Amino acid sequence: MEVILKEDVANLGHRGDVVKVADGYGRNFLLPRKLALQATLANKAVIEQMKAAAARRSATEKAQAEELVTKLEPVVLAFTRKSGESGQLFGSVTSADIANELATKGFDIDRRKIQLNEPLKALGNYDVAIKLHREVTAKLKVRVIGETMAEVEAAVAAPTGHAVAE
Repeated sequence: MEVILKEDVANLGHRGDVVKVADGYGRNFLLPRKLALQATLANKAVIEQMKAAAARRSATEKAQAEELVTKLEPVVLAFTRKSGESGQLFGSVTSADIANELATKGFDIDRRKIQLNEPLKALGNYDVAIKLHREVTAKLKVRVIGETMAEVEAAVAAPTGHAVAE
């Protein structure tokens, strides 16, 4: 089956490309999600208009992405997590955590754009890539700070200031 891509699809092609895909992949995935159109004669005539519009849209998206990169470069995200003595975290820092923290700082970035191969499970400083556009990638500094069990137990055992009558 030949389809015309309406959006960039990873490992398949870019917006406006005519690609040949398996019938099931086209019918069950690309077409229902409106990622592609079936490549008919009528739709092929529209390709040129789509490509021109896509080129203009891509140029504006790239300019916006480059502007966002300059705003993201100085940002450092710090996460405090419980950790053991060896620096291993009890839990992890995921791309969803990073996206939520960016949202609190005023950046609306989808978690799927954050290129984190696996969750961060150790203390330290990390450079995390954020793919904002096909040609634009930002590097974000992420710091994972440990909250050791001794600190947690001390905080729990600390008196709260409330008097208890005996």
